[in-house]
Amino acid sequence: MSEFAETAADHGLANCRHCGAVEPYHTDKCTRCGATRHLRTPMSVQRSLAWLIVAIVLYIPANTLPIMNTVQLGRSATSTIIGGAVSLWEHGSYVIAIIILTASVLVPLAKICSLGWLCITVMQQRSCARKERAFLFQITEIIGRWSMIDVFVVAVLVALVQLENIMSITPGPAALSFCGVVIATMFSAMSFDSRLIWDTQARLEETQ
Repeated sequence: MSEFAETAADHGLANCRHCGAVEPYHTDKCTRCGATRHLRTPMSVQRSLAWLIVAIVLYIPANTLPIMNTVQLGRSATSTIIGGAVSLWEHGSYVIAIIILTASVLVPLAKICSLGWLCITVMQQRSCARKERAFLFQITEIIGRWSMIDVFVVAVLVALVQLENIMSITPGPAALSFCGVVIATMFSAMSFDSRLIWDTQARLEETQ
């Protein structure tokens, strides 16, 4: 398919994002399911960027505050995400350390950068590398759900390791921030209308 191929919107067609029906855009209601339909989701980029700002703000405490508090034989110790990964590496658990570092630190950061770049290129009405940007958005949606692996590990440990005075594990303040980062990036991806990538400058101006 050509990089500059015409879109359905160029022919007066629009699809319903609820049921997928493609029809001539002569009404703002889908004739199949009755949902409100738009050629392009209103304020898509603005909402996506707003959620990204929330994710960036929460990303800092998520990686600097303790995500886990451990009490063992009366001694208390805290661990951040990066500190926990380093500790696992020092104890020889290289694979687990790499998985946690990648899923909990690199993946959220990569998702923030990817969505930010997609929003900027759409706002600047760039027409280059459309296939690559569409593929990047698909990958971003797929890998985003795996960012919660560190929270899952803490949740499992909290549920299993409760040995009264011998040892206990509780979640730290970073756990809530980290969940917020993942949720905010998920909402950012959901708010972004990937159809904007394929629009011509005239179509972008029409939908803004």
